[in-house]
Amino acid sequence: MNMITPKPKAQDPLSHDARTLIGAGDQAKIVLDGVVYVLRITRAGKLILTK
Repeated sequence: MNMITPKPKAQDPLSHDARTLIGAGDQAKIVLDGVVYVLRITRAGKLILTK
């Protein structure tokens, strides 16, 4: 008997509130593979991620 196994559904990406990540300040450090990035919220409410 042929059994077809359904493909697993892709999970939705994780969601994080930027203001929660940043806290009381205006920027947060994020580390990826030992490299530090800075995530900041501008006065206009935009996000900027820099090395």
